[in-house]
Amino acid sequence: MNKSYFIFPLLGLLIFGGFYLSFEKEYQAKAAEATARAEQIKKDKAKQDIANREAAIKAAIESQAKRKLEREEKERVEEAKKTARQDAEDLRQRNYDERNKLRDQVGRLKKDLEELKAVTAKVSEEKKKHADELAFLQTFVKQAEANVKYYYNLLDKITAAEAARAEAAKIAAAEAAKKS
Repeated sequence: MNKSYFIFPLLGLLIFGGFYLSFEKEYQAKAAEATARAEQIKKDKAKQDIANREAAIKAAIESQAKRKLEREEKERVEEAKKTARQDAEDLRQRNYDERNKLRDQVGRLKKDLEELKAVTAKVSEEKKKHADELAFLQTFVKQAEANVKYYYNLLDKITAAEAARAEAAKIAAAEAAKKS
C-alpha cells in the first residue's frame, strides 16, 4: 500500500478539522447570540403583549363605558320618543272625540236649522196668505162700501121714483076726478 493513500486523507482530515473547529467556535457564538437575541425578542414580545393587553383592557373598559353611555342615551331617547308618541296618540284621540262630538252637534244644528227653515217658510207662506187675504178683504170692503153706496143711491132713486109715481098717480087721480 502506498503511504499516500493514508497521508492525503489524514492531511485532508486535519485541514478539515481546523476549519471545523474554527467554524464551530464561531457557530456556537452565533448560536448563543441568536438564542440570546431570540430570548430577548421573546421577552420584548411578552412585555409588548402585556402592554398591549393592558391597553386592550383599558380600551375595552373605555369602550364598555362608552357603550353604556350610548345605551343609556338611546334608552333616554327611546323613552322620550315613547312619551312623545303616547302624548301624540292621546292628542289624536282627544281631537277624534272632539271632532265626533262637534260632528254630532253640527248634525243636530243642521237638523234644527232645517226645521227652523221649514217653520220660517210655513210662517212666511201664512204671512203671504194673510197679506193676500187682507188685500182681498180691503178690496172687498171697498167694493162692498161702493155697492152699499150704490144701493143707497138706487134706493133713494127708487124712493124718489115711487114718490114721483105716487105723485103722478095722485095728479092723475086728481085729474081723473076733475074730469069725471
